[in-house]
Amino acid sequence: MTWIASQAYYKIQRKVDGIEQKTIVHDRNMYLYRDRIVTRYREFAIEEVFDMSYRPMGREMGIFYLHTKQGVYPYTVKEDPALFIEAFKQFQFE
Repeated sequence: MTWIASQAYYKIQRKVDGIEQKTIVHDRNMYLYRDRIVTRYREFAIEEVFDMSYRPMGREMGIFYLHTKQGVYPYTVKEDPALFIEAFKQFQFE
């Protein structure tokens, strides 16, 4: 099955190596399918996702929230996820 929409997000990892601190940015993608939403390490059945929201944080990033039966999952994004949210809402009400 092919995905309907995708949303880029990233995870920041800070690693201390000796006396040096390194920042590692992991670029990842979230995919919307008819029956599920898939991230790097999680999969949510579409009927368990209640809503999605977005809060901009400055000019270069924001937090995208997946509201699910298990709780709210935040994802850091660089781009407004409006198209991803719109695609989800179209399928949610079919």
